[in-house]
Amino acid sequence: MNFTALGQSASLLPEPFYVAGWLGLAVLFWRWMMSGDWRRLAEPARLNLFLGATVAVLALWQIRAGIRPGLAFHLYGLAALTLMFGFWRATFSGVLVLLANAAFGRGDWRALGADALLMAALPAAVSWGVYRLIERRLPSHFFIYVLGNGFFGAALSAAAVGVATTALMALAGVYPLDYLLAQYTPYATVLIGWAEAFSTGMMVTMMAVYRPAWLETFDDARYIQNK
Repeated sequence: MNFTALGQSASLLPEPFYVAGWLGLAVLFWRWMMSGDWRRLAEPARLNLFLGATVAVLALWQIRAGIRPGLAFHLYGLAALTLMFGFWRATFSGVLVLLANAAFGRGDWRALGADALLMAALPAAVSWGVYRLIERRLPSHFFIYVLGNGFFGAALSAAAVGVATTALMALAGVYPLDYLLAQYTPYATVLIGWAEAFSTGMMVTMMAVYRPAWLETFDDARYIQNK
C-alpha cells in the first residue's frame, strides 16, 4: 500500500473532512487569483524555474515511508518553494504536485482538497509567517536569513504538518491519540523537521550564494552588501 498524508483510502476520514478540504482549496484558489501573484508566471524565465522546482518537489515526495495508512514520513520542500516564490505560488506548486501524484495513482482525488490544505498551504503559511517575522524583527543579515528561514522556518513548517496530522487523525477517530503521540508525532515533528531543516537550509544557502535571483525573498543589497 502507498501512503500519503491522508492515506490512499477515500474512507479513511469521515465525509465532512473531505468536503471541508475542497471548500478550503476553492477559497485558496480564489484568493490566489485575486492576489495577482499568478501574473509572475507569465515571465518565461520565472515560469521555467517554477515548473522545474515543482518537478523537483514531486520527485522528492516519491521518497517516503509510512507506518500506517495516512501516517507517512517524507520531506516536503514547501519552505524552499515559499522562499523562492512566496506563499501563493508555493501553495499552487504543492497543489500541482498533489495533482500529479493523484494522476500517477499515488494519491486519492477525493482527498485532494484536504491534502492540499495540510501538505501545501499549511507548511507554506508557516514558512511565510517565519520569513515575515524575521524580516520585521531581526537585522538584515545573510546568516540570519539562511538560518532563520532556511533552517528554522523549514523545520517549523514540517513539524506543523506532523502536529496537524496528529490532531486531524485523532479528531476524526482514525487512530487513538496515545498511539499517534507514541508512534507518529515525535518522528513526524523532530526527525522530519530536522531533515527538512538541513536539506532546505543547504539548498537556500546554495541559491543565495550562486543563484540569488531564484529567491524572491532574498535581496543582495539588503543581506550582503555593506555587512
